[in-house]
Amino acid sequence: MSYNPTSMRAEEFIENSEAMETVEYAKANRFNMALIDSILEQAKLKTGLSHRDAAVLLACALPEQNARIEELANSIKREFYGSRIVLFAPLYLSDYCVNGCVYCPYHYGNPGVFRKKLTQAEIAGEVTALQDMGHKRLALESGEDPVNNPIEYILESINTVYSLKHKNGAIRRVNVNIAATTEENYKKLRDAGIGTYILFQETYNRTRYERLHPTGPKHHYAYHTEAMDRAMKAGIEDVGLGALFGLEDCLYEFTALLMHAEHLETVFGVGPHTISAPRIRAAAGIDLADFPNAVDDNMFAKIITCVRVAVPYTGLIVSTRENRECRQRVLNLGVSQISGGSRTSVGGYDEPEPEGVNTSQFDVMDTRSLDEVVRWLLQNGHIPSFCTACYREGRTGDRFMALCKSGQIANCCHPNALMTLKEYLLDYASAETQEVGGEVISSELGGIPNEKVRRIVMDNLAGIENGSRDFRL
Repeated sequence: MSYNPTSMRAEEFIENSEAMETVEYAKANRFNMALIDSILEQAKLKTGLSHRDAAVLLACALPEQNARIEELANSIKREFYGSRIVLFAPLYLSDYCVNGCVYCPYHYGNPGVFRKKLTQAEIAGEVTALQDMGHKRLALESGEDPVNNPIEYILESINTVYSLKHKNGAIRRVNVNIAATTEENYKKLRDAGIGTYILFQETYNRTRYERLHPTGPKHHYAYHTEAMDRAMKAGIEDVGLGALFGLEDCLYEFTALLMHAEHLETVFGVGPHTISAPRIRAAAGIDLADFPNAVDDNMFAKIITCVRVAVPYTGLIVSTRENRECRQRVLNLGVSQISGGSRTSVGGYDEPEPEGVNTSQFDVMDTRSLDEVVRWLLQNGHIPSFCTACYREGRTGDRFMALCKSGQIANCCHPNALMTLKEYLLDYASAETQEVGGEVISSELGGIPNEKVRRIVMDNLAGIENGSRDFRL
């Protein structure tokens, strides 16, 4: 079997021998200064890199070149996404699951997890609490269980989220992270108005994948790996990839993740809207000692850096799996989206979990409130953004990518970030955050190059001061 990025078969677009050869090539050239320099020259064009060239950068063992890779990643992020950092929160609907994934506490045989499924009334309470924090964008999460969590439950939950308006709060974009499903069900999710469909591959190594998923529907590697093809064929234009780093050799996972991105770009003309790079964490019944491929902070930061250089256009996500110090570091290496004030339990936003009850999928390492995260971003030169305008204005799929790759998306996103930040400051922020945020907005207005757009934004900011909401370009 040979590598074929145009194929619709998982074993051909994630072809194992190609991935293994790339890993060996990258390791063999980790000290090859001439090759690494030539790859960096190519990367400066900011059009992306092949999986093989990017793997060489990840393997690079030359300190001076590694510093150049980091500088380039920061430059690419600033050019494509400016200083904006989009904020979101996960909402876990249910931890019922029929799969036997050995790295996940939700696996069906784990007695240490209390099983819970939110009712629609409970979802309404959670969403109201999230709105009161200031969130506008959610990622719905659920275990795979056709009895307890059928597609009808997911669709009803999406409708509940979108229907709730509380004070000045509203969830404007619902992303969905649920198990691989059928093209018919993806059409239903599309019709429900989801933003991005997110699915992590966990590990791209088929042998390791089948060993880590010994039972349940998720055991079927090809069906899982080909899910994004079915989703995009069903009309979902924005999809989000990810691998759980630590399950397999990180260089292999990185290579295969980029092969997946290349496949989507080749077949559909649109690569992943987002890429996530979670790494395995301790949780109920999960011992990190069982996972010798776990990555340390330095390698994690380098993975983030090299994803940004290899896939300049993608939104790069880091969650509250990472602590404050780690998130601080990677924000300057290409990250464009982070979660804030997160709970990884089923419920917990509206009311804390009762003592002795554990429904968390993993431990939250950054436990700060959303307001603390927003202020921290502002104080570190970033613009916290609650913008969902592209999704609601139809700038998705190839339309978003065309604007992003040309650099034109900043003409919309920067003004929209400032307007949604203003909403947050007035409706939810502490006095300290309001002060810092007001100074940032004032200074950033001068960074809007088009005078007409700048006047529109200034008028809209005044309108927000007077009680209007949801301006967008």
